[in-house]
Amino acid sequence: MSNPEIRELEAFLALAEELHFGRAGERLFLSQSRISQLLRALESRIGGRLVDRTSRRVRLTPLGEQLHAGLRPAFDTIVATIDEVREVARGVGGVFRVGFQGTANDPFMRAVTAFRDGHPDCAAEIVEIPLSDPFGAVHRGEVDAAVVLMPVLDDALVLGPVFSARPLTLAVSDRHPYARRPGIDAEDLAGCPLIGVSGAAPEYWRLAQAPAVTPGGRAIPPGPAVSSLQEG
Repeated sequence: MSNPEIRELEAFLALAEELHFGRAGERLFLSQSRISQLLRALESRIGGRLVDRTSRRVRLTPLGEQLHAGLRPAFDTIVATIDEVREVARGVGGVFRVGFQGTANDPFMRAVTAFRDGHPDCAAEIVEIPLSDPFGAVHRGEVDAAVVLMPVLDDALVLGPVFSARPLTLAVSDRHPYARRPGIDAEDLAGCPLIGVSGAAPEYWRLAQAPAVTPGGRAIPPGPAVSSLQEG
């Protein structure tokens, strides 16, 4: 005789605890007739009646009570084990280390808090990443993911959704001629040295943060280079 199917066992457990075909069906999102079919199939495999059903009540037979007493804890263990393995497969157990550049601002911390709330079995740790090396910590396995400035043109990395979008801002001294303007054009950067980034950051990424030419092709002289957002 073949072994019971998982759906038959689920139907029996729901019926044994609800003692009502309608409520058991609602619990499993099945119709009453489907619960009856699954119960009959299980009784056929076992070779005995598990439930006595009359027009007024539903109750377990002694055989049904014996099955329920042994099945419930075993079934719960199976479900818990599957859930644990699924969490490991999804990578949401243990410790999740996420890197960030600059300041751990409110949007970043809200995202970390939401992750912790959604995955209480996973400890989320935040790690500051130097501006000069946005991708190194991921490559070296020091963090599992990182929130960094765009662009990311590295075939060894998987780019996730954009975390936040902010307009480019030019910061100048209050003594600089541009400080008195209501706005400037990108072409105005020609002849204005820009503070760049030093260190291990890829050249394409450094040029995106401090371009060497304007969109029109006019040269932008390089200024001093820094390795972290706290410098300069």
